[in-house]
Amino acid sequence: MNEFDQFVKHVLKIRYYARYTDDFVIVSDDKGELELLVPKVERFLSERLHLSLHPDKVCIRTHTQGIDFLGQVVFSHHRLLRTKTKRRVFSKLKQRIKQYKAGLISDETLRQSLQSYLGVLSHVDAHETSEKLKNQFWFWLSET
Repeated sequence: MNEFDQFVKHVLKIRYYARYTDDFVIVSDDKGELELLVPKVERFLSERLHLSLHPDKVCIRTHTQGIDFLGQVVFSHHRLLRTKTKRRVFSKLKQRIKQYKAGLISDETLRQSLQSYLGVLSHVDAHETSEKLKNQFWFWLSET
């Protein structure tokens, strides 16, 4: 993907671009510019890297809607956890507790899972969600 990075930065001359593995975002205050970039990006990915954009994941949004990127919705002054990601965190932690109660994982592994999820939440505006997750953790753990 380095070749794609170089294309975006040096050929297309995109100033606000970020990529993590196969997810990327381009930010501009000009909707028309973004609309013109899509076919250029599609062509480069297809011809040079034999890749394609997922048809359901290409979207042009205003900054007030936030940028959906890596499980977060990024706004100009804050970040929120995507609702789907939040549900997944709670579901996965509940599964880990079931594994612990069944003797499949250790106490240390279970606590590491909780800390990992709290670490994810620490990067977004999710204090209430973090507190709720900790409360649910102890509730689920105490259930028989």
